[in-house]
Amino acid sequence: MTDEQRREKQPLSMTRRYRRGLILTGVLCVLAMLAAATVLFQRSYTDRVDDYLAQLGGSYAAAYKAQPTHDAKTLVSLLPKPGVDAPRFTLINGDGTVLFDSKTSALVYDAANTVYAVMDSHLPSHADRPEFQQAMADGTASATRESETVRRETHYYAVRIDTPDGAQVLRVGEDIANIWGLSTDTLPLLCAAMVLILAAATLFSWWLTRRMVQPINHLAEHLDTIEADVPYQELIPLARTIQTDRKLREDNETMRREFTANVSHELKTPLTSISGYAELIETGMAKPADVPTFAARIHKEAQRMIALVSDILQLSELDSTQASHSRETVTEFAPVDLAALVKETAQNMTVNARRAYVTLQYDVRPATVRGSRDQLSELAQNLCDNAIRYNRPGGHVELRCGVGNDGCPYFEVEDNGIGIPQDSQTRVFERFYRVDKSRSKATGGTGLGLAIVKHIALLHDAKIDLQSQVGTGTTIRVTFPKG
Repeated sequence: MTDEQRREKQPLSMTRRYRRGLILTGVLCVLAMLAAATVLFQRSYTDRVDDYLAQLGGSYAAAYKAQPTHDAKTLVSLLPKPGVDAPRFTLINGDGTVLFDSKTSALVYDAANTVYAVMDSHLPSHADRPEFQQAMADGTASATRESETVRRETHYYAVRIDTPDGAQVLRVGEDIANIWGLSTDTLPLLCAAMVLILAAATLFSWWLTRRMVQPINHLAEHLDTIEADVPYQELIPLARTIQTDRKLREDNETMRREFTANVSHELKTPLTSISGYAELIETGMAKPADVPTFAARIHKEAQRMIALVSDILQLSELDSTQASHSRETVTEFAPVDLAALVKETAQNMTVNARRAYVTLQYDVRPATVRGSRDQLSELAQNLCDNAIRYNRPGGHVELRCGVGNDGCPYFEVEDNGIGIPQDSQTRVFERFYRVDKSRSKATGGTGLGLAIVKHIALLHDAKIDLQSQVGTGTTIRVTFPKG
């Protein structure tokens, strides 16, 4: 892997991502707030302008109508002197001719500074203007038009005035900045606000991310008490997973050490015996009459070692299957006839039962489970072998299978052997655990049979139920899931 690929695979910094996210969120919120405020302000402002124009136009129209004459000079005498920010007044005749416009008409004053003449405004006919047409029809009208600069808009209010000479329209107009003009005007303020907010968001995000990440770093430094020191509720599942994983690793390490020690112990005894007998034969210290006996003992111990190694390999294979291929294994399962499997197990174990002077019987009813036939056969033989091995001469073992009242198929082994003490019933499925070590050594057990049974049951999602009483016997039932 190249240095560039290693850099690309570096994990992202949570602190940096939080910081960037907070800064971006702050900037976006400010932009959205300023945009909304601009729109609302512009709408409120235009509403106030429209109301002002309506009041202004209505009052001047009433005053103009009350005059004895109705011409441009009369209107001008009522209006304030024109200024830069003064509203625009336009007097329009009933045919659309512009009689007066405060922005374009020229006023002629006399020596007393009184208007005595109004020059033509030279504006075209306004007969096609919407506000004029609507005012002539309805009495009043309002209109808004964009100016050529695209940054300002003109609001109009028009009112019809009925005079003896005919109808006229008085129109009042006001130019205001539109939304784009307002945005342009506030652009320096917006930029300054953005800079200040960006600086504040950077400082705040630095403080907040440090405050948020610090407990997580503290958590990583105290894994022993991780569940008690979880700083955030969202991290509780992670903390539990880490704690469970640590405990599982510790348990696995303990189990590995115990397993290694047990295997070493179990192999040491037969190897010592084999080595001792072989040395006696090799050195000629064994009498010729004792050689067959020593050879038989060597063969017995070798068989015991072969059985132990076989069980260890099988357990290792089951562990591997359960850890990494459980889902694939389930898809490879096939229907298994429990009744046929129990009959076959009874036939295979008949010789062992006769050698132990134990009666072996079976009672089967139709039952089918999905699983591995080889593994289920191993499970049945291990349970049956245990029931025979830990029985007494004259005892009996019975194998059963069927479907329970809950609809789940089951396999059951019952014996009237020596039984299992109450304090050992929870440990008999551990590897190399023996209730009676002296009896196990005499019968040749490896101490792995029930551990194999437990793993096979787990792979088949089966439940093991053990009922036992010392001196009375033991019953072990394996219940499989429906279907």
